[in-house]
Amino acid sequence: MVKLTIDGRQIEVPENTTILEAAARAGIKIPTLCFLKGLNEIGACRVCMVEIEGYDKLFTACNNTVKEGMVIYTNSKKARSIRRTNVQLILSKHDSNCAYCIRSGNCSLQALANDLNIHDVPFKEKLPFQKGSRKFPLIRDYTKCIQCMRCIQVCDKVQGCHVWDLVNTGSRTTVDVGSVLRLEESGCALCGQCITHCPVGALHERDDTEKVMEALEDPDKITIVQIAPAVRAAWGEDLGLKPEFATVKRLAAALRQMGFDYIFDTDFSADLTIMEEGSEFLERMKHRDTEKFPMFTSCCPGWVRYVKSHYPEFTDQLSTAKSPMQMFGAIAKSYYAQILNVDPSRIFSVSIMPCIAKKHECAIPVMNDAGAGPDVDVSLTTREVDRMIRASQIIPMGLKEEELDMPLGLGSGAGVIFGATGGVMEAALRTAYYLVTGSNPDPDAFKIVRGMEGWKEAEFDLAGTKVKVAVVHGLANTGKLLKYLKQGRVSYDFVEVMACPGGCAGGGGQPIHDGYEMAEERGKILYGLDKNSTLRFSHENPSIQKCYEDFLGAPLSEKAHHLLHTDHHAWKMPGEA
Repeated sequence: MVKLTIDGRQIEVPENTTILEAAARAGIKIPTLCFLKGLNEIGACRVCMVEIEGYDKLFTACNNTVKEGMVIYTNSKKARSIRRTNVQLILSKHDSNCAYCIRSGNCSLQALANDLNIHDVPFKEKLPFQKGSRKFPLIRDYTKCIQCMRCIQVCDKVQGCHVWDLVNTGSRTTVDVGSVLRLEESGCALCGQCITHCPVGALHERDDTEKVMEALEDPDKITIVQIAPAVRAAWGEDLGLKPEFATVKRLAAALRQMGFDYIFDTDFSADLTIMEEGSEFLERMKHRDTEKFPMFTSCCPGWVRYVKSHYPEFTDQLSTAKSPMQMFGAIAKSYYAQILNVDPSRIFSVSIMPCIAKKHECAIPVMNDAGAGPDVDVSLTTREVDRMIRASQIIPMGLKEEELDMPLGLGSGAGVIFGATGGVMEAALRTAYYLVTGSNPDPDAFKIVRGMEGWKEAEFDLAGTKVKVAVVHGLANTGKLLKYLKQGRVSYDFVEVMACPGGCAGGGGQPIHDGYEMAEERGKILYGLDKNSTLRFSHENPSIQKCYEDFLGAPLSEKAHHLLHTDHHAWKMPGEA
């Protein structure tokens, strides 16, 4: 233990504790900007500077450890002065038009400037040149970057994609795409983790809300919207709603108030995905001598982009099943158009997703199997739908629960847990067990695949057949797993991959809470919904049964293959041969 004094308070902390941590234990706040515990502790912003008795220079609190007998002043005149100057310098190179910034009201720099009572900047403003496509799903605003380097760290350490880097030298040093000229030419997975870890508005998703508003105003359009599993665990956060109040049925009420004609649940097509993907897996298992294993899930478009650009040799081992979002779009413009007895071209299909990569996925040219344009016309993030609620002057606390529309508004608990890491695997195993044995397992029989461990593995007995599975989330963990597979150090039959840490619950399109990871808490909400559901198996969903009975025929039928499966080689990533 180390004894020291901070702002006149004598405290004792373990060796190797940082000054920042020691101050926090004493209830003393030292402001930070670039700091993220365990990820970005490099003192790049120089905001956490403190004065230490006996030294002329100041020290960064986030990456300097305490020493015996230290006397530290966190808010001395010298520390306050240099802190204000450093923030003013940052502001001089930052577009500070906060009124129309996408992060206004949820910006760490804005909050810090207010806390430090900064109301003017004595330095000449010098903003960098803006480049890159505004049509790409992920947009970097060069005029707002504060060079905190969080995006570099999360992309390198957590996601292993190495998209961002420091470029140029001297005063021209900045953060940019490392290996190519423009972001859209890179191997970016579009996971969006750089967005959720950026403290300002330098990174954000392409805003597609106006496209949707225009469709809602068009009397010739039939507007339908699907709500992804993970969205129900997070949509109320930015609106100040408690999780137990912000139910999917209240979101449905808001969407109806906005003008949507039909509100559905992606849980429906998550169940559909289980029927197709589970059947595909069992079919591959029948031909183990000719098939390559493991089979990988294909629900996550960020993962699909990653494997195609970083480990293309595994592309053929992806399930051919589309993601639940794309399955829903194809069913909406075929089966549901048939139910409505309308021309499918009149349907404008919107998805609300916790994801940036979904914007790319719905724009893939071959995702048009229903024959009425893109199967999904627009994909919105959770943040975008929250902005639409505000723009529509809807009072969230005044919303009453409203039922989703049928038949595509019914999903099982197995569909709900798609939003958490391990959920797809668990849902698939529940139904695979039934398809093999003809009876249901205990719904929680496969819960060992739950949890926030980055790479989990398990073995199950399906009526005498041993099935070895793995669940991985976060692309750096995924890269390690793929490397081990190539080296022959591990082997599996079935692998679930989610690009984002914690799965879709921690997706790049979810509400941002700077410095806090919410995936685990949101995942618990989803598992709670599953536990309380009266319907916990995808194959028991009556809407799914009727869809097969009236329209698709059976899993893996010719019609199911046409509408619900895809060729992952039909489009290319930048640099893909």
